[in-house]
Amino acid sequence: MEIRFLGAVKGVTGSSHLIQYKNKKILLDCGMYQGRDDDLNLEEFEINPAEIDYLFLSHSHIDHSGRIPLLVKKGFKGVIFCSKPTYDLCEIMLLDSAHIQESEAEWKNKKAQRLGRKLVEPMYTQDDAMDSLQYFKTVQYDQIINVDEGLTVRLNDAGHILGSSIIEMWFDDENENVKLVYSGDLGMDQKPILRDPSFIERADYIIMEATYGDRVHDDVAQRTEELIKIILKTVKRGGSVIIPSFAVGRTQELIYELNKYYDSHLGEIGTKENELRKIPVYIDSPLASKATEVFKQNAGVFDEEAREYIMKGDNPLEFENLHFTQSAEESKALNFSSEPKIIISASGMCDAGRIKHHLKHNLWRKEASIVFVGYQAEGTLGRRILDGEKVVKVLGETINVKAEIYNVEGFSGHADKPSLLNWLKGFKEKPKTVFIVHGEQDSKLNFAKEVKETLGMNCIIPEYNIIYEIKKSKNIEKVPVSGPKSITLPYSNKVNEKRISDLSNDINELKEMFEIAVERAQSHLKENISIDDYKKINNAIIDLENEIINLTVMTSK
Repeated sequence: MEIRFLGAVKGVTGSSHLIQYKNKKILLDCGMYQGRDDDLNLEEFEINPAEIDYLFLSHSHIDHSGRIPLLVKKGFKGVIFCSKPTYDLCEIMLLDSAHIQESEAEWKNKKAQRLGRKLVEPMYTQDDAMDSLQYFKTVQYDQIINVDEGLTVRLNDAGHILGSSIIEMWFDDENENVKLVYSGDLGMDQKPILRDPSFIERADYIIMEATYGDRVHDDVAQRTEELIKIILKTVKRGGSVIIPSFAVGRTQELIYELNKYYDSHLGEIGTKENELRKIPVYIDSPLASKATEVFKQNAGVFDEEAREYIMKGDNPLEFENLHFTQSAEESKALNFSSEPKIIISASGMCDAGRIKHHLKHNLWRKEASIVFVGYQAEGTLGRRILDGEKVVKVLGETINVKAEIYNVEGFSGHADKPSLLNWLKGFKEKPKTVFIVHGEQDSKLNFAKEVKETLGMNCIIPEYNIIYEIKKSKNIEKVPVSGPKSITLPYSNKVNEKRISDLSNDINELKEMFEIAVERAQSHLKENISIDDYKKINNAIIDLENEIINLTVMTSK
């Protein structure tokens, strides 16, 4: 078996890793390059897309999914495995990305026509994006999927964004037995809305990210307080707070945290919290608006705190002074209104979208504040502002930066160095090698050194498009058999009580069957007999549990 690292090798964008196993070719992610590496998107794929059998997608962020429509356009006809929330988000994100490609091509062609230059084509169109969706196949977390002969896969919650996955892969035949784990992007513990990243017990080889492999985030508990202080300070001097935010994940976390903060101080009179309630909050991103709806439809993967809010009748993604703008006219009007306000807009790295207009109208205002709440890749406008450049170009205009610039790292979607190390500590046996990707060079080098010194694990920072041979495991590990998870059914109205009751009875029957299957399997494992029967039962239980949770959420509205 061989691995070639084709993206997120020299930076944090363009994630793509190719596994060649027997006669199968498997791609892990197919992301778009951003920032300084943007031109790489126009280069041909390193492998003929028509030869790729499977694509395992860790999550929907464009730097992991953004070139899927191009892959299909170039001939891919395989199967794309991902979680259901990831598919739901890709439905809107890939279409949005295609719209941006078309708009940029149109703008460039108008300029090219005036100069008598050759016209350009978009990387892919909205029709291409729609066409790519037919190749997706969704699975639930923890389900064990037999993808192909000798290839088994399981997705685990990565806690990064809605639907993000850690991917476990078992490669098994007469000649080799290898387990490979791909971390995707790992989230921070205690992240709003989402569960903490899952721990994996065993792997022969690991491919993991190191975005913040040399950083320690600020105290997570203080992030909201810090943001509130910035908002009140800015509004007091008559300015607006502009927050460049990723439309998927970060925006919903900000909404959640503001709503939670309001609720925790409900009824207090004459406090800064009541002052905060008067400040309008605008989500100025059609994509963020659609993504928020997708979040609401996938509450089954929320953490316990978020579920409790929902079951109390308090939708954690809504509050009184929250407004979603849709049209370009509504967006423009925000910059011609003198009232202090909070504008949360995409893109998170300031390289595209409506955020550029808000920066153009506010960067030069000394009373305004620009608050970064996520990673800024090298070469992006956001990174240049954050690094302290005093003069920047925005939409063709030269702007003097006079607004106050803040970086609230507690909202980062990526695990920091201690969290990354803690995740690796969860492995009960040392892997043969940890391949470190998805980070700037200094970050990867620092993290690799720390892993070797503190955990004694061998690390490789892979080179671009170099073949790494994966040798067979000395110890053959069977796919673990885990019992069904217990589930507490929340309160629901009577409209769907019978449906939920029926589903609950189905689960109880399946659990009894599962227990019998486990007993049989445990004795059979010694004889190396297949565990396919109780894999199917386990997968069915997970499907039913998720249906109950989502059904209950829908009926509690």
